Amino acid sequence: MCVRELIDRLNLTVLTEGDLSAEVTGCYCGDLLSWVMSRAEAGNAWLTVMGNVNSVGVAVLTDVSCIILTENAALDEDAKNRAQSNDVTILTTADNTYRTAVKLYELLK
Repeated sequence: MCVRELIDRLNLTVLTEGDLSAEVTGCYCGDLLSWVMSRAEAGNAWLTVMGNVNSVGVAVLTDVSCIILTENAALDEDAKNRAQSNDVTILTTADNTYRTAVKLYELLK
């Protein structure tokens, strides 16, 4: 499944648009950036509440397909600008991380 399809199927809101054709191969949930940096895999959709510039850096380093900010977590302006300049897709949902992960699991199985 690609990011574009994920957006449609989970009714996500696009905050920044990177490569919407990127393949979503799994999911990683976490807010501790150093932990995510060492464990998220390329192609994962990363579920977090961390909408800061450091999250964008981790997304670039890990090559995740997108960041999904759960619980309508805020994306700060510096992070938005950095994401746009690095082609990082950031999405948002009102659902919590658990519900979002379960829905994503159902789509990917």
